[in-house]
Amino acid sequence: MNIGIIGLGDMGKLYAKKFAQEGFDVLGCDLPEREEELNRELSPYGVKVLSDGREVSKQSDFIFYAVEAEKVGEVVASCALYTNHHAIVTGMTSVKTPEVEAFERYLPKETSLILTHSLHGPGFGTEGQRLIVAPHRISKERYQEALAVLKVLGSIIIELEDYHQHDRMMADTQALTHMGFESMGTAWKNAGYYPWTNGVYTSGIDNVKILTMLRIYGYKAHVYAGLAILNPYAQEQISAYAKSESELFKMMIQEDEVNFRKRIYEARDFVFHGQKNLILFDYEIMKEFGIGDANDHRKPNSHLSLLAMVDAWHSLKINPYDNLVGQTPPFRLRLGIVEYLFKNDELLEDTILAALYDKSIRGDDLEFHTAVREWAAIIKYKDMEGYKTHFNETKEFFSELLDHGRIQSAELIKKLS
Repeated sequence: MNIGIIGLGDMGKLYAKKFAQEGFDVLGCDLPEREEELNRELSPYGVKVLSDGREVSKQSDFIFYAVEAEKVGEVVASCALYTNHHAIVTGMTSVKTPEVEAFERYLPKETSLILTHSLHGPGFGTEGQRLIVAPHRISKERYQEALAVLKVLGSIIIELEDYHQHDRMMADTQALTHMGFESMGTAWKNAGYYPWTNGVYTSGIDNVKILTMLRIYGYKAHVYAGLAILNPYAQEQISAYAKSESELFKMMIQEDEVNFRKRIYEARDFVFHGQKNLILFDYEIMKEFGIGDANDHRKPNSHLSLLAMVDAWHSLKINPYDNLVGQTPPFRLRLGIVEYLFKNDELLEDTILAALYDKSIRGDDLEFHTAVREWAAIIKYKDMEGYKTHFNETKEFFSELLDHGRIQSAELIKKLS
């Protein structure tokens, strides 16, 4: 079986090399100006780089579209007429609704369609990582044939029912998770300081927040823009998060302790009561990974980003533990620190009191509140270019620490696992 990969970016190259190493004939393409460069890089692996996607489509039995979500329709349309009618076709983006729409609109009716999504970035090999797979327009026999090919990646295959289930899950584990950490980064950028220089952000929980934020900003803006803007289920969840954050912030500045406590406790009971699948992060490990000067002069902070997350899950009636089957590292880290906060009565009490009465951190809470509203508005209006610009401005602010954050967050994930 010939494997064709249309789009030899970071993930496309990772797959091309792996399939070639496993003995498949691999064909691929990217933009014409990259052909010579890609040939030099991939020919030693036995990967044949062709001039365009039409040539790849003609010669391939199993075709992977590894292009940006916002461009998948355009690319599929240009290649569709050249597709082998008996081919299996899949896409590698993190949001499946645009892929399905493009595949159904342009590809020959005889082609078999499945959905695949690797829950890791190109900095990781495929072995031991999670790979979501779901049938779409494919017979049982051909689906099993596709699974047999995918198993050579050495990934942990998670089978879902369809693309709707995938996109709902990804709205929580990816789009909403990323938006929360992006808002933290934007808030610190707008405040004009690095959080590790402030005694409010030196706890183990804050170390995880900061490293995860740096990890996210270490990747490319278009990936996150596509996840948030093109996933039809993300809009509802991001709007709910923004609403939760805004309503909690109003209670904080009004010092409305009765209603604030009631809301936090109701959300806590909904998400964590009777939960048997706890992650149980080790605080001592979290504490090891501080970027700034590690000291014991930590001040309580409101953890508004985490309180709002649990409140939003409550309002949406989402059990985040159900989504661990499709977890990404940032989602697991986020759920782990939320769990640590809400399962520790003393820490939660300190957080509630800080949120309501500590005026010294009110400015930071305001910056976060503003950042959440900015991100929610950009996503609501489907402003793809605005998203990328907003993301890259914060990325530039933290640019000197992004490599460190990527390395340290990977080590943190390894230790906490």
